[in-house]
Amino acid sequence: MVDIDFPKENLNCRREGMKKQTWFVMVSSLFLLAAMGLAVSPMPPQKTPALLNEGKKFYEQVCASCHGSKGDGKGLAGAALTPPPTDFQKSLKEWPNTKGDPQKVFEVISKGIPNSAMVAWTQYSEQQRWALAYIVMEFSKPTAKGK
Repeated sequence: MVDIDFPKENLNCRREGMKKQTWFVMVSSLFLLAAMGLAVSPMPPQKTPALLNEGKKFYEQVCASCHGSKGDGKGLAGAALTPPPTDFQKSLKEWPNTKGDPQKVFEVISKGIPNSAMVAWTQYSEQQRWALAYIVMEFSKPTAKGK
């Protein structure tokens, strides 16, 4: 075994280099976590007729089999599900997982509902998921004070 004697100033330089590396990693990690947080809570796009039209088409393709073409929760596949699919025709405040909050509707579409057949639809773009959120809210029956 060979003993190598490094001068103390070399060790101090290495320690300073390690401190700078550690600082860089910590700051980079914070920026990454902040960016991930922004990805989880996106700013919703403006609800436009074009986006609603996209949502209608997309709803028929991916949602109607469980939630029904009228949004009443009575799709063919939905009949066998426990808990049953949400009836979007109820007033927004009666929706069990979202209470009609657009951000929460988007999150349910994006993340799914644990212990249910409602899966996360992350394979679809953010715009497609917002289009779905907006269109399912259109099914809701107005209450005395509006939707």
